[in-house]
Amino acid sequence: MELIVPILAAAVRSGTPILYATLGEIITEKSGVLNLGLEGVMLIGAFTGFIVTYDTGSCLYGLMVAFLVGILVNLIHAFLCISLKANQVISGLAMTMFGTGVSSLLGRGYVGETIEGINVLALPGLSSIPLLGPVLFSQDVMVYLSYIMVFVVWFLIFKTKFGLMIRAVGDSPLSAEAAGISVSAVRYIATLLGGGFVSLGGAYMSVVYSHMWVDLMTAGRGWIAVALVIFAIWHPFRAALGSYLFGGVEALQMRIQAGGTTIPAPLLMMLPYILTIAVLVIISISKGKGRFLGAPGALGLPFYREERE
Repeated sequence: MELIVPILAAAVRSGTPILYATLGEIITEKSGVLNLGLEGVMLIGAFTGFIVTYDTGSCLYGLMVAFLVGILVNLIHAFLCISLKANQVISGLAMTMFGTGVSSLLGRGYVGETIEGINVLALPGLSSIPLLGPVLFSQDVMVYLSYIMVFVVWFLIFKTKFGLMIRAVGDSPLSAEAAGISVSAVRYIATLLGGGFVSLGGAYMSVVYSHMWVDLMTAGRGWIAVALVIFAIWHPFRAALGSYLFGGVEALQMRIQAGGTTIPAPLLMMLPYILTIAVLVIISISKGKGRFLGAPGALGLPFYREERE
């Protein structure tokens, strides 16, 4: 138990940035817009959150600005894909390259710098619950906020009128337009909101998780989040489970390295990505057997009003 609890607690922390990014991508993809630029948006969020916190001394300002910058960055993707009908895959890949380049260029002077960041805040009473307390309730504020956001995103998508509009334009934009819903407006809002969540996941890496800026510090977590959306079948609760699963694999490989092992470190660092590939293979097999449910019907497809009959 003494070994399991720290690993599970580390799994929650490691999975939190992936969870924020996955929740954001679920919102975006539910509206029918595919964004493969999560890695770039997370890097911009990590860099922005760090420098604002570094310059102002306020983690709150850093996280807020990172969220807003994520919205602005995704505005480019939204404009290209929704207004100009550009290829969503190409636009997303361009966003990844853009975010990687900008964060590396502007962050050169901050590499190795540290901030106080956000520390662990154990919740009185809840943190003393056996097993669950140390794992779930001896974390930082952003982890607790992520718990809430899982329910908020679920409620938004499945229990509100706007959520119904998001699902409608994602599944059948022609029918949604015929019902008086502005497909472009809904997709814009969903894409921008999703970008804010993704950027917040990146900011968590620098402001909360590591308290420092390191070039390319997201280390592929954006790509893992893209795969997790499919793994979660576009559902926030499953996204949380998947994020902590991947976070657990990462925490485990770090613990193995720290404990000393003859296994090469690069091989251990591959574990989360090997798991990602395995998940995609299983999902593809399930898709072939007709069990692939939850994907928006118009995902990745531009909407042309003139197609409406």
